[in-house]
Amino acid sequence: MHWARRRCSICRKGGWRCSAAGGPPIVFAHGWLANANLWRGVVDRLAGDFTCLSLDLPFGAHRTALGDGADLSAKGCGALVADALDALELERVTLVGNDSGGAYSQIALSHRPERVARLVLTSCETPYDEFPPPPFDGLPAAARDPAVLGQLLGALEDSEIRKLPAAFGLLVKHPLDRRVSDAYALPCLRDPEILRDTAKVMAGASTEAVRQAGAVLIETWKNPVLLAWSREDPVFPIAHARRYANTLPVAELVELDDSYSFTPEDQPAALAAAIAGFAGG
Repeated sequence: MHWARRRCSICRKGGWRCSAAGGPPIVFAHGWLANANLWRGVVDRLAGDFTCLSLDLPFGAHRTALGDGADLSAKGCGALVADALDALELERVTLVGNDSGGAYSQIALSHRPERVARLVLTSCETPYDEFPPPPFDGLPAAARDPAVLGQLLGALEDSEIRKLPAAFGLLVKHPLDRRVSDAYALPCLRDPEILRDTAKVMAGASTEAVRQAGAVLIETWKNPVLLAWSREDPVFPIAHARRYANTLPVAELVELDDSYSFTPEDQPAALAAAIAGFAGG
């Protein structure tokens, strides 16, 4: 199911899509060139027992551009996640992040942990990865000029090119539905203001910010962390997840088969089961 026509409530800095059952709250954060649709298969499986809120963050596939003064540095993007939790007035949240959404979730938690009870990281940056990792590590330099980034991303107009390793081919093992792929790739190519936001986000990526956040979590975060990781991930190595799980104070690792980085796309059922067991425990 595609969520393009579901109601989207807009908050001060971004939006969210909600499927509520009155159960414990789970908030989902996506990464670059994705949106709330990333979690549709996971949310559909969890919504009977949890209040699920999938954030629409301004990372390239959003529909409402931010103002010129928006802070879209790595720390600023982390603050967007924390701001959403404040706006929703949620307590004891299970926060779930995938890809760069996992990086920003760690940054958010390292600065403003008070609303989060549990953290789920699924195939994302750890303190042992570059942000962004290869082969996407050239994007921040290109993003210093939105026009250059627009030329680079312009190839994503072609749905076949999106399947290549330099695009979504290293992120999804199983091809995306065309409507979902369009929803991820096209917004920043259709609206110059959304492209401007995307450029600011990518130019603001910081390996050091993730490492600092990880250090804070290792030192001070005593609540449970679940790392639900693709065993075959070509971008975020499973070895890094194992190392992080062994270093965090209270952490467990679940390894997912037949998936790349976008675990919510490739293995929504397995990921939902792992989250349900963790968040409901």
